Amino acid sequence: MENHNEKIYLSPPHMSGNEQVYINSAFELNWIAPLGPNVDGFEREISSYLGVNAAAAVSSGTAAIHLALQLLDVGPGDRVFCSTFTFVASANPIIYQGAEPVFIDSEPETWNMSPQALERALKEAALEGNLPKAVIVVHLYGQSAKMDEILRLCDRYDVPVIEDAAESLGSTYKGKASGTLGSFGIYSFNGNKIITTSGGGMLVSNDVDQINKARFLSTQAKDPFPYYQHSAVGFNYRMSNILAGIGRAQLQVLEDRVTARRYIFNEYVLHLSELPGITFMSELENSRSNRWLTTLLLDEKEAGISNDKLIELLTAENIEVRQVWKPLHLQPLFNGCLYYSHCENHDVAEKLFTKGLCLPSGSAMTKEQQMRVINCIGNCLQPNVYKQTRLLG
Repeated sequence: MENHNEKIYLSPPHMSGNEQVYINSAFELNWIAPLGPNVDGFEREISSYLGVNAAAAVSSGTAAIHLALQLLDVGPGDRVFCSTFTFVASANPIIYQGAEPVFIDSEPETWNMSPQALERALKEAALEGNLPKAVIVVHLYGQSAKMDEILRLCDRYDVPVIEDAAESLGSTYKGKASGTLGSFGIYSFNGNKIITTSGGGMLVSNDVDQINKARFLSTQAKDPFPYYQHSAVGFNYRMSNILAGIGRAQLQVLEDRVTARRYIFNEYVLHLSELPGITFMSELENSRSNRWLTTLLLDEKEAGISNDKLIELLTAENIEVRQVWKPLHLQPLFNGCLYYSHCENHDVAEKLFTKGLCLPSGSAMTKEQQMRVINCIGNCLQPNVYKQTRLLG
């Protein structure tokens, strides 16, 4: 029986039960430090799942982005175009490299990078003779961006694409795994992601030489000598053998996790989509979103309640909900950076931020927990309809 006072989290870890087998193996072999059989196995298995040639397991998704920028020789004076509607970790590595971020707005259909805004930004950069060294496109909340259009534009100007697929492992775009269409793809295994290693990330590419170089850089760039010699700046970015073991077990249940989150999304749509002022993030044709988080837009005028108030009321009921990402071009950290809106007088990401809300979406969420969330939202928006109801369906 569900405890109605128990907190419902946004996206808690969901263990398969098989993780301990790989952890025990690491202990039995005494492979406790970074690198080891689990790291090798995790890289090999995720490469096979994604259909790419190579992968490097690292300490975080942020580290993977940083390595990708390093491999593309991004440095001081360079520009990197980046989705504005994302977590700050997508853009921080640009600053690490001393480069300048330029932010690109979203488009309404996928909430991801606007090809229209990107085209305008690339045209202007070409005229100025200052094309970006890379474009970082984010696949938000599991939904792939419009990659055909984005890749066509970047190919036209010979600009490499880094796919920030931190939130979209298990998603597909026209039959290909999200994160495998650009020059590099990155994934996150943070505790709240669809699968987790508690903390960690992965850099993938079809360029085996570049991934080998990433492994070299991520282990402090130690030259192949019998003593410690270094001719390049390196980083302490490799994943531990223990955490990689957790990842191997988690990867085995990834498809189950995608199925569960898509079911949760569909249940929210079934019970909430007819409430006034609520619309859900759509799914791009010929793509599959892993529905990492169920996200909706709340129109205050139609719903009769603001985002802030709904969050306050749900929080009081011990239900964790969050606003969607605040666009990076609005962050104090990036004050003064260039930004290209979707079109003139139409800032899509800013409107999404004012209306967007993330609902609890953990793959271990029970039917009772989800109905508790649904009923709380219903009571807030239409109390006369929901006030007598504790469980629907």
